[in-house]
Amino acid sequence: MLFRLLTTWSYQILSFITVYAIFTAGIPIEKPRKAIPQWTTHNMSLWEDIILLSSDNEHQPALMINHTGVYIAPDIEKMENETLRKFQILKTNYAKYFYEVDGKPNKEDSRASRAALPRFVDKALQLLNLNQVVGEVETSVMSKMSCTACKAGAGFLQHYIKTGKTRDDIVKITYQFCTSFKLQTPRVCEGITELFSGEVVYVLQRINIGPEEICSFVIGDACGDVYNPTHEWDVVFPPVPKPTPIETKILKEPVPQFKVLHLSDTHFDPYYEEGTNADCNEPLCCRLTNGPAVSPQNRAGRWGDYRKCDTPKRTIDNMLQHIVATHTDIDYIIWTGDLPAHDIWNQTKEENLSILKETVAQLLKMFPGIPIFPALGNHEAVPVNSFPPSSLVNKPEYAIDWLYSELDTQWRRWLPGSVSRTIKRGAFYSVLVRPGFRIISLNMNYCNNKNWWLLINSTDPVKELQWFIYELQNAEFNGEKVHVLGHIPPGHPDCLKVWSRNYYAIISRYESTITAQFFGHTHFDEFELFYDTQNLGRAVSIAYVGPSVTPYYDLNPGYRIYYVDGDREHSTRSVLDHETWVMNLKEANLYDYPIWQKLYSTQAAYNLPSLRPEDWDVFVSHLVEDQTTFDLYYKHYWKNSPTRPACDAECKKRMICDLRSGRSHDRKILCQEIESRIDAGTRISWRAWLYNGFTASVEMI
Repeated sequence: MLFRLLTTWSYQILSFITVYAIFTAGIPIEKPRKAIPQWTTHNMSLWEDIILLSSDNEHQPALMINHTGVYIAPDIEKMENETLRKFQILKTNYAKYFYEVDGKPNKEDSRASRAALPRFVDKALQLLNLNQVVGEVETSVMSKMSCTACKAGAGFLQHYIKTGKTRDDIVKITYQFCTSFKLQTPRVCEGITELFSGEVVYVLQRINIGPEEICSFVIGDACGDVYNPTHEWDVVFPPVPKPTPIETKILKEPVPQFKVLHLSDTHFDPYYEEGTNADCNEPLCCRLTNGPAVSPQNRAGRWGDYRKCDTPKRTIDNMLQHIVATHTDIDYIIWTGDLPAHDIWNQTKEENLSILKETVAQLLKMFPGIPIFPALGNHEAVPVNSFPPSSLVNKPEYAIDWLYSELDTQWRRWLPGSVSRTIKRGAFYSVLVRPGFRIISLNMNYCNNKNWWLLINSTDPVKELQWFIYELQNAEFNGEKVHVLGHIPPGHPDCLKVWSRNYYAIISRYESTITAQFFGHTHFDEFELFYDTQNLGRAVSIAYVGPSVTPYYDLNPGYRIYYVDGDREHSTRSVLDHETWVMNLKEANLYDYPIWQKLYSTQAAYNLPSLRPEDWDVFVSHLVEDQTTFDLYYKHYWKNSPTRPACDAECKKRMICDLRSGRSHDRKILCQEIESRIDAGTRISWRAWLYNGFTASVEMI
């Protein structure tokens, strides 16, 4: 789910952008994190609670299976510094600003479109580059500008709440800001404010942290690592020594394999209409409500569109028909979420549940008898990203039971009844696929920093990670290998730093048990590496991030096929190879004939000896100097999209760093060496500079 705009409460904060936070107290001094808790007899009560949550593994039967764009951020440091300098000039107007906001609008301001806004707010907003802020929220590539906007908006919202403004007051003011500064169309502004405002106000009324802490929590390292004891916690590991890792040997002979289909981020749009406006001014286009295109260039294609448009039903149908005809030997399917479209300003619970039921019915029809292992995306909730832990909500209208109960009903078309307890509690589960092979599906929305409920308390929501440790420890005792499924990759900026840090520690501890991880969310074709927490030079695990079915946006539709070490003695259950298949959307629309083709096979394309974590680590390091291989990876990352942007040195650093970052918001530790090498490679010596200049001069003669 690359779409960020309007997907979170932070979009409402953008509507309140002011200079409030520029003049608030300084950032608290960072304090050292508390020591990691050690196992004691007191922890047994916690462990007993987790046991009650867990599946009855002893009696659970094995599920038998068949044997057969990177956003390129502009160089904006100079602009940001100039903006901050101008804010300091405006500091003297701070008191006047609040007088105008809390009182009546200045009647002397005659500009019709902004007549109801305080003059100081108007001037301050002109200084902030709102388009840049919106773009950064959309791509999760944040800078100081977004941090400033976040702190300003958060402070302003908290000010309104403390002064007794009602929800209706806040909705009205939010809508006014949104429309006056053309952040979105009036109907999108209205839908967002109505849908999100109640929960945002509910959360902000119940927290005791200021703008600095809020924005450090939401945005991450781009907004400073502000110490906040409320959001510093560690899971507890049992007193069992970590087994000595055994090196996985490269297979020299063919072995039995499982063929696994990975589907992610379908984002089915039931209102997609060919010929409608694909270049609208809203977060989602190509819909009946966008009206007909005013020019041939703006017409929505028959099979989809590279612009901000989701997937028409005919494209999903065609893809599934192609998969059934081409891959007749699929053993099982992993399905990593995000079913509804990106029209999050006018979604309803009823419609999202309808899409869930329709998708499940379609998969059952197309893949009868084939096990499917699902994971929950962030778009299934209404509002999007809203997954309140039951312990934080005392109002039924905010509870998430409506979704989890239906997931339990629909997912158990493929899963055993023993998983019902954890699905209803938190939409996660553990199943024994075959003797010695387990799949664990996590609800990654409890690491989602756009899930504003976690501002109240982010400590291991619904005890999911503690349960995860319990399942892994049992798997280790039983000699099982485990695959982990989820939606948001744990190293992605959308994952909370504290949650990601704990998850990273779990992966490191159970590296001999967890042999593969699978996620979605980004829409790109990529992966993340994990390293030993005691030796960050040793890779221990890899998370594969599958491509999206939706072309949203600038992408070709795609899916992934994995080949996994199958049933044999001492099977590693590791991924031996994988393929990405895509549909060339441009050609499909041009000739009205979609063709799905294999874009690449990993081991052959990258000349890898195997797909072990250490082999991927060497590959990532190789990308720094080998521009040809990097260009090939970049092409695959964008699923061979003809609209992919160029990638400069900053883009390259970000791309390669993402591959090394299984732990979110920790680039200073994980990426410093990589970034230094790229910087060194882009410097031009004086001899090269002189030669290049001389050559250019000769060519001009």
